Amino acid sequence: MWRFHCVSLLVAFSISTAAAARKDILLPGEEWAEELPHDFISGESCPSPDPALYYQPVIGIVTHPGDGATGRLSNSTDTSNIPASYVKFVESAGARVIPLIYNEPWDVISEKLELVNGVLFTGGWANEGLYFETIKKVFEFTLARNDAGDHFPLFAICLGFELLSMIISQDHDILEHFMAQNQASTLQFANISEIQGSVFERFPSELLRKLSAECIVMQNHREGLSPRRLQANDALSSFFKILTTSTDEINEVYISTAQAYKYPITCFQWHPEKNAFEWGSSLIPHSEDAVRVTQLVANYFISEARKSLNRPPAQKVRDNLIYNYSPTYGGKAGLYLQTGHWPWLFTHGVRHLLWNI
Repeated sequence: MWRFHCVSLLVAFSISTAAAARKDILLPGEEWAEELPHDFISGESCPSPDPALYYQPVIGIVTHPGDGATGRLSNSTDTSNIPASYVKFVESAGARVIPLIYNEPWDVISEKLELVNGVLFTGGWANEGLYFETIKKVFEFTLARNDAGDHFPLFAICLGFELLSMIISQDHDILEHFMAQNQASTLQFANISEIQGSVFERFPSELLRKLSAECIVMQNHREGLSPRRLQANDALSSFFKILTTSTDEINEVYISTAQAYKYPITCFQWHPEKNAFEWGSSLIPHSEDAVRVTQLVANYFISEARKSLNRPPAQKVRDNLIYNYSPTYGGKAGLYLQTGHWPWLFTHGVRHLLWNI
């Protein structure tokens, strides 16, 4: 019994002595933790999610004609693809992907559009025929959804920007030729004071400075729009404001980033997805700053998608996710060396894709 009391006394003394010793010594974080409510410190309470935001956003990505390898992986004429870098780009910011297969019947594409909270147009080469018509219809759907009161964002990258320029201007010859294939570049801001509300609003000032001075974005295009050409076209100049410009290999200036005045639509002539997820060219920037650019652009896109009012049925979303297609690695076939990425492949009646590993 005596030993028990001794031990109890020793423990009590040790605790009180330690408490006294620590009275004037705070561990890291204790200086602010002392001011927080008890239930917050104990983990009994967490901030409530914003009910106006949707935390399970889904992005529809329109497939592009072909297999991305001039028939080396599929000779089927109805094959289309989505480069895996775009899928990873979307997923890295907390969203899922539903493929909008461009040559499926429009009523099928329309049903899938009802399951997404935003859309993305990829780079590529096709600028006419059924692909052009599908892009146009998805663009018109985007405008209608926003006009109806939903916040429904659209990102258009490289070819996507070019196609929107043709659609909005109603001029298939609006584009100009530039020498910007496989080229890392800077971004020159048209007006740095107007970046609030744009894709660049979350960029720290030091990264904005680096974008203007260092070649940390990737270009890969032959066509585009000069500021002069856009401003001379009433339809384009009233729809878009210019955020950044860049110069090609012979110092010709083209628009590299543009944003719609009235809609959550952002267009890139450059490729924000490449820095973190593509390795086919040694010129693609892979520095920490370059990868931060990818991350910040993706985060902005998905933050816009979370504002969408659409709350699609969970099972229908799962039934249409890109993971309903079985992955097939294609790097050994030489696709990676030729194009710099591996695409998911889609062929009518065949559930097949090529996954970037």
